[in-house]
Amino acid sequence: MKLVVGLGNPGREYENTRHNVGFNLIDMCLKNNSINDKWNNKFNGLFIQTLYKNEKVIFLKPQSFMNLSGGVVRKFIDYFDIDIEDVLIISDDLDLSVGNFKLRSKGSSGGHNGLKDIERNLGTNNYKRLKIGISNNKSIDCRDYVLGKFSNNDKKVLEDLFIELLNVLDDFFVLPFSDLMNKYNRKNR
Repeated sequence: MKLVVGLGNPGREYENTRHNVGFNLIDMCLKNNSINDKWNNKFNGLFIQTLYKNEKVIFLKPQSFMNLSGGVVRKFIDYFDIDIEDVLIISDDLDLSVGNFKLRSKGSSGGHNGLKDIERNLGTNNYKRLKIGISNNKSIDCRDYVLGKFSNNDKKVLEDLFIELLNVLDDFFVLPFSDLMNKYNRKNR
């Protein structure tokens, strides 16, 4: 079984903010694949358990706010007995420009509080991630920036990017992760 986790913050006030691109990609993936299952709530996480690309998968959106995502992820891994090798975390990344993304099999949190909490709860930074660029504006406080909305131009760039990211998610289920990184990481602009 695979666990695909989109990071974000719950609540209407955070919808479509830069920090919520993980939630947004999960929603688009489900919609694009006509997965209309009802969201369930467990361990402070909204999840859908379904069959995707002939594999059992849980799509998860932690509802504990970004900085406490790790506890929710840990509970799902333990309860559903999921191997850490079968987990993919989708998050925003300030160090990547809007329109770029990066697949990583391990590494530091890069200062991302949600990833820091996941690392703390899992006891390792050895987990797969898909980092989606949101750019950075150093003239705006970091917290205000990540909780801000995308410009209309950035929204258009992200719409185009998400089409490619749906292919990345599809391939996550059929390719070894090293092949997935080789196939997609070099395509960034």
